[in-house]
Amino acid sequence: MKREMIVYLVLLAVAMVAPALLYPVFLMKALCFALFASAFNLLLGFSGLLSFGHAAYFGFAAYVTGYAVKVLGWPTELGILAGVAVAALLGLVIGWLAIRRQGIYFAMITLAMSQLVYFFCLQSSFTGAEDGMQGIPRGKLLGFVDLNDDLAMYYFVLAICVGGIALIYRVVHSPFGQILKAIRENEPRAVSMGYAAERYKLVAFVLSAGLAGLAGSTKAVAIQLASLTDVHWHQSGEVVLMTLLGGMGTVLGPTVGAFSIISLESYLADSAGAWVTVIIGVTFVLCVLAFRRGIVGELAARLRGPK
Repeated sequence: MKREMIVYLVLLAVAMVAPALLYPVFLMKALCFALFASAFNLLLGFSGLLSFGHAAYFGFAAYVTGYAVKVLGWPTELGILAGVAVAALLGLVIGWLAIRRQGIYFAMITLAMSQLVYFFCLQSSFTGAEDGMQGIPRGKLLGFVDLNDDLAMYYFVLAICVGGIALIYRVVHSPFGQILKAIRENEPRAVSMGYAAERYKLVAFVLSAGLAGLAGSTKAVAIQLASLTDVHWHQSGEVVLMTLLGGMGTVLGPTVGAFSIISLESYLADSAGAWVTVIIGVTFVLCVLAFRRGIVGELAARLRGPK
């Protein structure tokens, strides 16, 4: 536990000085996807539920926040909270339908519902359709901190993402999290012990959707753009890749996976062009072969040593 806290403090210190070394906008994007992947990992890694539709909450929350801030003129904080609330509500509706099924049927229901959200965003006028919602104002935090300054915006994004991941850590290590793990390992046994498995899974689903919405809302303000890419099924597949690459069922794994994928996409886009997708695919295959539990999962296992 002590070693774990030292690692977290060192990573936080690195994050605090990172803007002096790397482009702040890149860091903000990577942090938002780290939170997105961590939210997804709460569902897959700790609850055992594979969703192929998490982009619906991420992308739709981005649109809601963009509309609230740009069109309605709401403060940035309220706009982000609106996106989180709508994402959680959407997760409640989809989760209530999906958790009645298991395995591939659960995954397909989430994918189908996500596609409905995508086509709604494609046809709706408030989203800007194929053009997306551009020029979303960052505004001022609490009315006086100008978020148009990249450095101020970075630390705002960092605070949100650290807070979101800390919440996930707390949930995972709470009695509620232990019950989720029990349901993941053996649902019939958990039910026989008196736990309402569907209710616990629904709460986890809504919480995951809300945190994914928080990531999408924050990304919309930081990047000042909400587009169809955010709500596309490809985004759902990418967050699965981030989680598996970093280490499913670990707290830091999704963050490592997100930074790895975003780094490859950002720094190879100009030199590799369309080959970026191939490079990411090959990287994923090699990592799966070398690190079957993901990068962080494998490193943690080796540090613990043989049992």
